[in-house]
Amino acid sequence: ESNFNLAVFLRISTDTKMSFEDDFSQDWVDKPSNPLKDKHSQTRRDQTMSEECKHHLLSGSSTEDLEESSADVALLYPLMETKLYKRRWVMLFIFCIYSMSNAFMWLQYSIISNIFMRFYNIGSLGIDWLSMIYFLTYIPLILPVTWLLDNRGLKHVVVVGSAFNCIGAWIKTSTADPEMFAVTFFGQFVCSVATVYILGIPSRLASLWFGKHEVSTACSVGVLGNQVGIAIGFLLPPILVPNSDDMNELAHHMRIMFYISAGVATVIFVIVIIVFQERPELPPSQAQAQARNMPADEYSYKASILRLLHNKPFMLLVVSYGLNVGCFYAISTLLNRMIIEHYPNEEVNAGRIGLTIVVAGMVGSLLCGLWLDKTKTYKQTTLAVYILSLISMLVYSFTLNLGHLWVVFVMAGVLGFFMTGYLPLGFEFAVELTYPESEGTSSGLLNCSAQLFGIIFTISQGKIIDKWGTLAGNIFLCIFLGIGLVMTGETNLQLTTSGS
Repeated sequence: ESNFNLAVFLRISTDTKMSFEDDFSQDWVDKPSNPLKDKHSQTRRDQTMSEECKHHLLSGSSTEDLEESSADVALLYPLMETKLYKRRWVMLFIFCIYSMSNAFMWLQYSIISNIFMRFYNIGSLGIDWLSMIYFLTYIPLILPVTWLLDNRGLKHVVVVGSAFNCIGAWIKTSTADPEMFAVTFFGQFVCSVATVYILGIPSRLASLWFGKHEVSTACSVGVLGNQVGIAIGFLLPPILVPNSDDMNELAHHMRIMFYISAGVATVIFVIVIIVFQERPELPPSQAQAQARNMPADEYSYKASILRLLHNKPFMLLVVSYGLNVGCFYAISTLLNRMIIEHYPNEEVNAGRIGLTIVVAGMVGSLLCGLWLDKTKTYKQTTLAVYILSLISMLVYSFTLNLGHLWVVFVMAGVLGFFMTGYLPLGFEFAVELTYPESEGTSSGLLNCSAQLFGIIFTISQGKIIDKWGTLAGNIFLCIFLGIGLVMTGETNLQLTTSGS
C-alpha cells in the first residue's frame, strides 16, 4: 500500500513544485506531473498508483478530486532522501564482464563445431548439447535462484554465479584430449549453472542503483555485457583453434583457449568478491526508498509467482519473448553449420558473421534502451521491433545461399540489430506489466521460456537442416516468429482495450 499511496502523492499533488538538480553529488527527487496527461506513459518506478486511483483516472475523475483524496497521504508519506552514486557504473561494468565471460564459454564450441566433432569423434547433436545444456540447466534452477535473489540479495547471487563460472572454466582446462568429451561436457554444465545467476540480474541491478531516467538504458547495458561475450565467442575460437588435421596441434590450441577462459573467469571472480556491492547506502529513487521500507513479511514469493501466472498480458509476452529469443539461440548455436553448408572452409568468416549479428544487436539493444527511457512507448516499440525481426529473418533466409558473403554479412547485421535489440525490450516491458512484482521473478520466467524454446528450436532446426537443408530450417524459425508476432499484437490489443 505504501508504494501505491506515495506514488499518488508524488504524481497528483500539483501544489508541490519541488525541483532538484539530477547530479552525481546531490540528492534528488522526482518532479510532480499531471496524472491525466501521463496516464498512457506510466512507469513502474515513479508513477505507480493504487488500484482505486487507477479506477478514478480511467473513469475520468478530475485532478481536483484526486488531490483531495491524496491530501492525507502527503502527510503520512513525505519525500525520502535519495541519491545517485557514481559507482553505480562500476557495479554495472563488473556485472557486464562477468556475464561476458560466461557467454563466451557458451559459444566456444558451437562456432567451430566441425572441428570439435572431428576432435572428439562425436556427432553434431553432441556438440549442439554443449550449447543446449545452458538452456536445459536454466529451466529447473531459475525458480530457486530467483528465490535466492529475492531473499539473499544481489551480491550473494552474483558471487555464487561467478564462482560456478570460474570452477567450470578450470574443469575444461583438462579436456583438450579426444577421450575427455564427458569431462568437457561436465565443465560446460557447471558453467551453465552460472548462467542461471546472470539472466535475471540486469533489471534488478538497474532498479537498485539507477535513477528513473536511466533504468532502461542500464538494463540494456547489462544485457549488452552478455552480447559482448557472445560476440567474442563468435570471433576468438576460430582464430585460437584453427582447422588442422594434426590432433596434437588442435589439442595445443584448445588448451590455450581453455586456459585463457579460466584465467579471465578467475580475475572476474576475485573482482566480484572485493568490489561488487549489494546496493547503495541511499536509494536512487522514491520507489526504491519505499521498497526498502516495506516489511519483509508482506512479500510472498509463491503468491508473486501465482499472480504472474494469472497475468494474461504478461503470459502472452512470456511466450512471444521465448519464441523470439529461442530463434536467436538456435541461429547462434547452428550458425557454423549453416555457413559451412553454403561456404565450405569458411569457419573464420562464420565467426565474423556471428560477430556481426551480435555487434549490430548491441547497437540495437542500446538504442532501444535509450528510446524507452525517452518515450516510454513499450507497446509500440516492442511490436515494431518484432515485425522487423520477422522481416529480417525472412530476407536473411532467402539470401544465405546466393553465394555472396558480403550479402550474408549485411543481412546478418540487420537481423542481429532487431532480434538482439528485442532482448532488453522484453525485460523492460515485462517489468512494466508486472510491477510491483520482483523484476527478478518476471525476468526469470521470460528467460525460462527462452531456454525452453531454445532447446526445441535448436534440436528441430538441426534435424531439418540435416534432412532438407538450411533454407527449410530457417523457414521453420520464421513460422514461429510469425506466431510470436501475432501474440505480441494480442498483448498490445488487450492492454489498449483495458486502457493500460
